[in-house]
Amino acid sequence: MNLLKDFVSLFFPRYCLACSNSLVGGEETLCTYCIVHLPKTNYELGDNPVRDRLAGRLPITYGVAFLKLKKGGVVQKMLHQLKYKHHPEIGVKLGKVFGNELKQKGLSATFDLIIPVPLHPSRIRKRGYNQSAKFAEGLSYVLQVPWDESISVRKTRTKTQTNKSKLERWENVKDVFAIAQSGQVSGKRILLVDDVITTGATLEACGMHLINSGCAQLSVACIAEAQ
Repeated sequence: MNLLKDFVSLFFPRYCLACSNSLVGGEETLCTYCIVHLPKTNYELGDNPVRDRLAGRLPITYGVAFLKLKKGGVVQKMLHQLKYKHHPEIGVKLGKVFGNELKQKGLSATFDLIIPVPLHPSRIRKRGYNQSAKFAEGLSYVLQVPWDESISVRKTRTKTQTNKSKLERWENVKDVFAIAQSGQVSGKRILLVDDVITTGATLEACGMHLINSGCAQLSVACIAEAQ
């Protein structure tokens, strides 16, 4: 099988979706160099900027972001590939890498269910997938915690949050989420995941529905934090 992969790669070389260099044997989606040098936040599980953004707005147990998002940086490039260039495998890969870090910090048995912030069905039809769900898939694989993208739903298609103020972001999302299967949330320790946290408005709006549906604990995790 390895010989076949090597033969195929001669004619159809595989490239790192972060730096565009060729991938070597054993590498997939992202090269080892890029994974090692990802701009990680290295936030502790206690107080950190993610928790600070949600403080007083959303009662969470843990709040973490994996990477730092800077304009023109490698994380922005990866997220662009994930969201607009049909590379869902980036979300899965980053979920697996971050999942291993959370596992090393002893969080494997901390959550009962992983729920991605939902997209509106029309946007999923256009993109083909929910990028946050792909991140959830990777986390689930490593942490061995089930994930489900059918529980939280987005009722209304909203305009992009880009270039909106904090208040405008909240007004844009405050009434768009609902819980389709509240029985699967009640009493559960939920990890709510999204691609990027900026003001936290989307996580707050979605998370409050989970809390109001009776989840025992709510934590949040994002691929990246906008700097």
